[in-house]
Amino acid sequence: MPNNRNAAKADRQAQKRRLQNRSQMSSLKTLVKKFKTGLTDTTATPVSLAEVSKRLDQAGSKNLIHKNKASRLKSRLAKASNKVAAAAAGK
Repeated sequence: MPNNRNAAKADRQAQKRRLQNRSQMSSLKTLVKKFKTGLTDTTATPVSLAEVSKRLDQAGSKNLIHKNKASRLKSRLAKASNKVAAAAAGK
């Protein structure tokens, strides 16, 4: 229980931010999962690498995730996408 009005307000603000961050992280993770399943499953709805990259960059710039993590995820997703494209071209 907060001891004064300032602490109570800070607590309310923290709860609001926490809910927003959880929602944004959940949608970001869902988008990455959809992209990964779209690479392997042909029946899944495809999500473009550009869209995922854009969302990761936005999350990194807003400190939702670290910028280096966003960059690392983009690199790994691009590498996986190129691997699938090369395998499809080789068939």
